[in-house]
Amino acid sequence: MAETVTAVGERILVVGPSWVGDMVMAQSLFKTLKMHRPGCSVAVLAPGWSQPILERMAEVDEAVGLDVKHGEFGWRSRQALARSLRGRFDHAIVLPRSWKSALVPFLAGVPRRTGFTGEQRVLLLNERRRLDKTALDQTVKRFVSLGLPEAQAARGDFAIPRPHLEVDAANLATLQAKHGLGERPAIAMMPGAEFGPSKQWPLEHFRRLAEQLVDAGFELRVMGGPKDAEAGEIIAGGLAYAFNLCGRTRLADAVDLLADCRQVVTNDSGLMHVAAAVGTRIHAIYGSTSPRYTPPLTDNACIHTLALTCSPCFERTCPLGHTHCLQQLAPERLLRAIQG
Repeated sequence: MAETVTAVGERILVVGPSWVGDMVMAQSLFKTLKMHRPGCSVAVLAPGWSQPILERMAEVDEAVGLDVKHGEFGWRSRQALARSLRGRFDHAIVLPRSWKSALVPFLAGVPRRTGFTGEQRVLLLNERRRLDKTALDQTVKRFVSLGLPEAQAARGDFAIPRPHLEVDAANLATLQAKHGLGERPAIAMMPGAEFGPSKQWPLEHFRRLAEQLVDAGFELRVMGGPKDAEAGEIIAGGLAYAFNLCGRTRLADAVDLLADCRQVVTNDSGLMHVAAAVGTRIHAIYGSTSPRYTPPLTDNACIHTLALTCSPCFERTCPLGHTHCLQQLAPERLLRAIQG
């Protein structure tokens, strides 16, 4: 169904999500907007950390930073930003479902403000949509649906463009020289997951697999943020051709380093979605979460889950105290899939 109410050259402000993986998936919406709304411009309002990711998306014309700490309301910051945006946009699409996420477009006087009903946003949004979790059973579907006519979106049978992050070859060469990388074919490991320990494959499993892969002739790159540095040392410490890069690279660097890898082994995490968006072969490990809800958006992925009767539970920590959904997923299974 064609969009009939959109003017050519429409100026769109998307209020983006606050997590790396969600921001990558949001590119599917940006692509949809560019396809269905000829000549539109897309600006993304998001935390400052997301700037490096947004810069790698061809569909994003502008990144608008809002640096408010997690859990902080930041009234003055939101008010000041809204004043600076007045008169600049025709339509705002609010991806998060919180009350405060809809505040800036409302204060900025954006005429049309679209988002899902929730958290008493009756006044803040003037195009509210009901979230049908059956039809829109994936995070990416929910994002994309907000850029489509409501009747089409409600059916949930629309196309989902795949995210694609651009790679900087010059930056990759610099990183390889700086960290001594590239002597062997590379495999990345991402042991972190912001959600909690129920999404994290045991570090001893990562370590055993790392040893096996080095013996098989691979270079190991353990990637993540500063909080993952200790985990990275457990996996890579004292192991030849294994590099703990956690906290030693920027988010933009992760894009280029992952694109250079033959394969990646990862929890259900933000960097999993980055790897998917650069086309690298993914081995995605799911414990408490489900690949039906947040799958890597690529055909080049192998999903590893035991599908126990107690999972997915979607809890941050295992309610039963054993995390069998991850503990019983052996490194040898991953090794066979990587070498297969």
